[in-house]
Amino acid sequence: MPSQPEHADRAARRHPSGVAVACLLDHLPTESSGVLLATLRLYTIILGLLIGLVGLYFLYNGTKLIMLGGSLYYVPAGIALIATAILLARLSVRAAYLYLGFFVVTALWSLWEAGFQFWPLAARLGMFAVLGLLLAVCVPCLPGARGIPRIRGLSYGIAGATAAGLVATLVGAFSPIWLVKSGSAPQVAADYRPDREPKDWVGFGRTTTGEQFSPDTQITKDNVGQLQVAWTLRTGDISADGRENQNTPLQIGNTLYPCTQSGQVFAVRGDTGEKLWHFDPKVTPASTANWMRCRSLAYFEIPELANDAPGKKRVYLTTGDMRLIALDAETGEPVPSFGEDGTVYLAEGMGKVIPGFYNPTSGPLLAGRNLIVGGWVMDNQSTDEPSGVVRAFNAVTGELTWAWDVGRPGQTGKPADGEFYTRGTPNMWATPSYDPELNMVYLPTGGGTPDLFGGQRSAATDRVSQSVVALDATTGQERWVYQLVHHDVWDYDLPSKPVLYDMPDGKGGRVPALVQAGKNGQIFVLDRRTGKPLTQVEERPVPTKGVPGERLSPTQPYSVGMPEMRDGMLTEAKMWGITPIDQLNCRVQFKGLHYEGDYTPPQLKWYLENPSWYGTTNWGGQSIDKQHDIMIVNDMRIMMKGRLLTREETNGRLANKSVEGVGGVIPMANTPYGAERGMVQSFLGVPCTTPPFGTMAAIDMTTHKVLWHRSLGTPEQFGPLGMKTHLPVELGMPTLGGAVTTGSGLVFFSATSDYYLRAIDVMTGEVVWKSPLPVGGGSTPLVFTSPADGRQYVVVTASGSRAAPDHGDYIIAYALPGQARPPR
Repeated sequence: MPSQPEHADRAARRHPSGVAVACLLDHLPTESSGVLLATLRLYTIILGLLIGLVGLYFLYNGTKLIMLGGSLYYVPAGIALIATAILLARLSVRAAYLYLGFFVVTALWSLWEAGFQFWPLAARLGMFAVLGLLLAVCVPCLPGARGIPRIRGLSYGIAGATAAGLVATLVGAFSPIWLVKSGSAPQVAADYRPDREPKDWVGFGRTTTGEQFSPDTQITKDNVGQLQVAWTLRTGDISADGRENQNTPLQIGNTLYPCTQSGQVFAVRGDTGEKLWHFDPKVTPASTANWMRCRSLAYFEIPELANDAPGKKRVYLTTGDMRLIALDAETGEPVPSFGEDGTVYLAEGMGKVIPGFYNPTSGPLLAGRNLIVGGWVMDNQSTDEPSGVVRAFNAVTGELTWAWDVGRPGQTGKPADGEFYTRGTPNMWATPSYDPELNMVYLPTGGGTPDLFGGQRSAATDRVSQSVVALDATTGQERWVYQLVHHDVWDYDLPSKPVLYDMPDGKGGRVPALVQAGKNGQIFVLDRRTGKPLTQVEERPVPTKGVPGERLSPTQPYSVGMPEMRDGMLTEAKMWGITPIDQLNCRVQFKGLHYEGDYTPPQLKWYLENPSWYGTTNWGGQSIDKQHDIMIVNDMRIMMKGRLLTREETNGRLANKSVEGVGGVIPMANTPYGAERGMVQSFLGVPCTTPPFGTMAAIDMTTHKVLWHRSLGTPEQFGPLGMKTHLPVELGMPTLGGAVTTGSGLVFFSATSDYYLRAIDVMTGEVVWKSPLPVGGGSTPLVFTSPADGRQYVVVTASGSRAAPDHGDYIIAYALPGQARPPR
């Protein structure tokens, strides 16, 4: 004997108008019931089609996933969805029962895989909750619902609860992801002396020691909300096509000295933004292979010259076409007595240099009376690329003082006639640091070229690659070397300046420390006198099965005494997507990649690298709040994939490539292999990494523990398929530029991919103020107090952040309204 629902189902099919009895339109005329039936039929067809297509996608890709050794969930889930669609097409109420069972099982499976993490659960359940809501509202109208008691209340109750859950999820999406919530806050250091802090911003990181700390206190957590734009300068040099202005201006008294990606330099009044002079070195994109940067300048006052002597005050610039230029800081004119009419040509002694293959992107550092100059060597082109030599030039004359050339140990002079600095050696593209008391300059090195295969590297190159190298600032002789990555084939160049900071020693005193963060998420703390670790470091075994001809280190150093800024070991369950559809796509991709965890060796098949060669931390570096001994670290968390190619395949793929570059297929000439690289992202163009994609953290340098750790940045200008979402959803976004801490307990930051300058409470990590920028900031802000009007300014270079769709040429200064005190 048929059950009551089945009986009602059959009765309804015999009497179509009966479908209205259990629906909201019970008492409409017969012709209206016919309209309802037609509407219901169209509604269920569309809904069933959506559910069925998802089911087919799950079944097909779930089968692929199982064949790759992945999750078993998707195949039975796909079958359940297809069955639901078929039942819904027949207007059977059993579709609702089946879908409800599917959703409950999916929810339990999601909790088992992801726990109670917001974004992983939202990705797994959000789309199915929407489909469930759409199904629940039509259940009372289905023919078989007539004989089921309280079906309307139950269905609409489920629909209401689901809608409330979706609204709560939407609200939660606008909250930051807290990896660590703030707890107890450190006290002001008893020996903190703000009066000892210099007044000017003389290089990248503010000082030669690079703490990125401003002692200024006028802007506080209580009044930061009153900040307003004080002035805006348009440079006329718009970033685009790989050209990025990553500059933090120098600040000397009331004069700022910004530069642009093409090497243009300006002098600007700090209190008004008035342009005092402008210098254009006429650098072209062709001369730099479009890789144009200007992170910093250097400043020097020649003590033996009279105050009014031409060229006493100088600004130094390095250009992408290999020049070191000295400008008179008062006029912007080249200083004739420096080099050749104001210019030192960095190509001297380098041998053949293809335009763009050597580029001093980070600018010079003044160490005593020497200008320290390194350069970026284009990644992965050949073993025969320009030398990574680091040189010191006399800041008065421009003459070479010394050269640190890995292939000529102990020889610090120019190469002999007809000879060149050793080619293909480790380069220093980040900014070095300088300790005037120890008279040491600290170099953060990269690797020898190419990056992804090291079978032909020399022992000299392997000795100093991915290392902090301490040199005597006067002579260039090595004092010590500490290596952070052995025989690097992952492009883990040291990306940022070493931070020289007197760290609490746990005994009431301080020790001269050096903090170096790496692309691999490790943070090392060394005694800068000796290079010995001050926090615990362990050598741990890592995978060693690489390609023929490679020789990998069996161990790598892990800085276990400091927090890691990175994701842990990746698994299929940690793959993410906006919906279960693109998440499954990411899971299939992940299982198809060769992955052995940290330091997975490059392979002739696609392999996964995490952390990636973009790094967790990058060139922006770290900031130290010196009054609280708190270090601010920002990072990014994006997976990359790569594979080595045979020489034959490489040559074929590059046959029609006319422009050199570091992405796509790369040649690695004179080795057995080329390579191909790319991002691991879904077909929607969204990273497969579980959010956050970028974070900021505060580390207590007394306890070496994380105080707080949060996502930072939204995809307002990004989204699926390249569309802007305009939604301030706190996913956290990748960052390159750095932060600045202040004496009032604020962190200023403008390097998120969305277009904002933010002020953050250094103690809690809460954003206490933000202001929209016309385009992305991408740089490290400048914070200073003008001696002209006594006001504290926050200055941001906004020319467009990497991968952002909008570009500009803005330098924007913010200040509190009114005048703080009479000019002095």
